[in-house]
Amino acid sequence: MSENPLVSIVTPSYQQAAFLEQTIKSVLEQDYPNIEYMVVDGGSDDGSVDIIQKYADRLAWWVSEKDHGQAEAINKGFSRARGEYIAWINSDDFYKPGAIRAAVAELEAHPEAGMAFGEVQVVDKDEKVLNHLQYGNWGLPELMTFHIIGQPAVFMRRSVLAKAGFLNTDYHFMLDHQLWLRMGQLAEIRYVPELWAGAHYHEGCKNLQQAEEFGKDAYRIVDWMRGEPEFTDQLANLAPYVQAGAERINGFYLLDAKEYQQSFRCYWRGLLLAPGIILPEWYRMAFALFAPLGLEKLRERRIQQRIDCLNIE
Repeated sequence: MSENPLVSIVTPSYQQAAFLEQTIKSVLEQDYPNIEYMVVDGGSDDGSVDIIQKYADRLAWWVSEKDHGQAEAINKGFSRARGEYIAWINSDDFYKPGAIRAAVAELEAHPEAGMAFGEVQVVDKDEKVLNHLQYGNWGLPELMTFHIIGQPAVFMRRSVLAKAGFLNTDYHFMLDHQLWLRMGQLAEIRYVPELWAGAHYHEGCKNLQQAEEFGKDAYRIVDWMRGEPEFTDQLANLAPYVQAGAERINGFYLLDAKEYQQSFRCYWRGLLLAPGIILPEWYRMAFALFAPLGLEKLRERRIQQRIDCLNIE
């Protein structure tokens, strides 16, 4: 093991000039001495390129050109990455000081691990803290039942990523989760209960703009797992919990999209399959049922739940 193994960081960027400089600085100002940083912009015309050029002499590589979405952009960076460890940080997210050093220390101490993840702080566009997302010692069974890891705080071992393959460009919303599943088949996953990253929750993020699409990706992931022999044994025991987890994801995001009846149906189907997966979110299910009535107290509860329950994505 080298003293400071190279870490490759990729930032996919598109029309996020409001946050991009904070993202770039959060990487460049890390206290870890051996970072290869790449920015892959999708042809932004909002001033993002000017920001990237400002830091160009400190980047290993950058490009601004049309692409077919986030997964393709990240894969461009992965294909050029030389680091022993690899991560990506989206252009509206940021690392906390010391995050990269801590992630390397964890992976160096546990060579059996394919990836390590920490915790994520959710903030609004004005940097007001909305939530601190904490997770658990999750492995493949938890990933299969859609326990969602905060992507900004994930760091991967390059050798395991290469064996698993890069991001599947057919996925646009749960692309990270599908990758974690493939990596979880190959190696252990390490959780470090430390704050490693921040994520902006703003009106332009996918969670709000295209909320209804996340559930579609979840169902597609379930179908994919059913077709993969590597998951056969686990699915024999987890099948209802896996499907209920997908229903929970869809119900959550449909509620964000104000598709109340559809959201309730998802939660109800999940409840019938595996009550333990759904019951922790009983109040969201209740809101989906009663929200069309426009009850003021439920509306207030809806506002609070958006702050308290951002750990879905």
